Amino acid sequence: MRNCIRPDARSIPMLVPYAGGILSGQGMLVGAFFGVAASDAAQNASVECETRGEFELTKEPALAITQGARVFWDNTNRRITTTATGNYQVGLCTVAALAADATVRVMLARVPASGA
Repeated sequence: MRNCIRPDARSIPMLVPYAGGILSGQGMLVGAFFGVAASDAAQNASVECETRGEFELTKEPALAITQGARVFWDNTNRRITTTATGNYQVGLCTVAALAADATVRVMLARVPASGA
């Protein structure tokens, strides 16, 4: 097909919105796109971001997250949370995280609202 740009759309280039840039493996939100940076990049630079897959991401401190829980991106603090209000849904927790854990494993996925 001549008009197919990215057959799998697993990753896309995104412009880094954060002052101080981003490190490889960190999550970032640009508009309605959430991805995990494949390399380090400065603010406003283009970086390839994975938009599908399972990743270990920084989570809200002292928050336990159960396996299968919907998780959201807190763009202000640049971390995973279970608080939906004011945050952007990015996927599901694949391995339960204890409150003492600094990270959580997340499968990136847009999950429909309950009952949808």
